[in-house]
Amino acid sequence: MRQIVLDTETTGLETSQDHRIIEIGCVELVNRKLTGRHYHQYINPQREVDEGAMQVHGISDEFLADKPLFADVVDDFLAFVGDSELVIHNAPFDVGFIDHELAKLPDQPKSIGNRCGIIDTLVLARQKHPGQKNNLDALCKRYAVDNSQRELHGALLDAEILADVYLLMTGGQVKLNINDQTNPDVGAISGDASVRRLSADRQPLKVIRASQSELASHRKKLEAIKSASGQCVWQDLSQ
Repeated sequence: MRQIVLDTETTGLETSQDHRIIEIGCVELVNRKLTGRHYHQYINPQREVDEGAMQVHGISDEFLADKPLFADVVDDFLAFVGDSELVIHNAPFDVGFIDHELAKLPDQPKSIGNRCGIIDTLVLARQKHPGQKNNLDALCKRYAVDNSQRELHGALLDAEILADVYLLMTGGQVKLNINDQTNPDVGAISGDASVRRLSADRQPLKVIRASQSELASHRKKLEAIKSASGQCVWQDLSQ
């Protein structure tokens, strides 16, 4: 499963006022693991950046003056994204701006949603933490994700941070591979396969108990889980 965690920065808030994308940042996940591959591009919007927007991301008109146009980078961007699933915080905003850019170009898809699935992490966060702040900074604090370098918004940095938040927010066991026979020493459990039994005269397994420092770290982790989600079954069972 290939997913692209994506973020954009723009000249302003409204496509209806022809505000444009000035930065795109993407990081790649394959089977819920960061691959290290990323896409990052600054873009000349051919218009001025609103003062309010510049205060958020710090990207000036002078900096963007020599950057390529969206039309010049769209093929590389779409090639990187492919038909993957996009993971975006407040997806309607970023998708709306991408579609606004695509609509200006001939021979391009008119909506990124026609080729990619889309997951809105803001919707996920509101479902998981109703009535709480669910912006990216709040989620970083809730899931103990380091965002100390986020003095200003930046598309690539925000995509990297969002990837960590998304994996933690949707974490846990994804698939129980009972029938995985990649390990020849493990018998498959199914209706048409036998279970391989261990020898009755085998050597007893060595029991390695957790140290006091490991137990303390474990308790600290359980407390963090309970603080983030409001409950922790493992902590309740251990009391």
